[in-house]
Amino acid sequence: MTIGAHAARRSQVRDLRRSDLADAIRIDAEQTGEAKPEYWQAVFRDFLDDRRRRTRVGLALEGEAGTIGYLLGEVRAFEFGSESCGWVFAAAVDPRYQRGRVASRLLGECCRRFAEAGVSRVRTMVLRNNVPVLSFFRANGFVAGSFVQLELDLQPVDATGQRAGVWP
Repeated sequence: MTIGAHAARRSQVRDLRRSDLADAIRIDAEQTGEAKPEYWQAVFRDFLDDRRRRTRVGLALEGEAGTIGYLLGEVRAFEFGSESCGWVFAAAVDPRYQRGRVASRLLGECCRRFAEAGVSRVRTMVLRNNVPVLSFFRANGFVAGSFVQLELDLQPVDATGQRAGVWP
């Protein structure tokens, strides 16, 4: 067992707090290679709003050195025939604590809370070439769902600077 995995086992899952903001920004920047403080400030401001807390799950795993991982999810009901379900939309672990089951512990608690909220399904989206994250979700029981994600690039332009394709 690595030192990080051993330290992660001694950590506690708890509700996300405003004081976790700096750690979330740091961990996200380590994962993505880009610091996004304004984005995370807005997420924390909106996400920790007490008026909507019963449909949201914000978790942190706190170790001896502070926050070592976080997960954000929300119960959502969508159009196109989707039933109300839990959505995991952000999860990350400090690289020093990866492979210590940090994310699995956070996901397990998130799923427990989603079930308490009355939903029976959890969804997320992952880049198809992000093998580590895909492997994590698959190892935790996720499979391809019944919906197909579609997207439209709103920025395509031709050589003259005119929009190309079907977008007017």
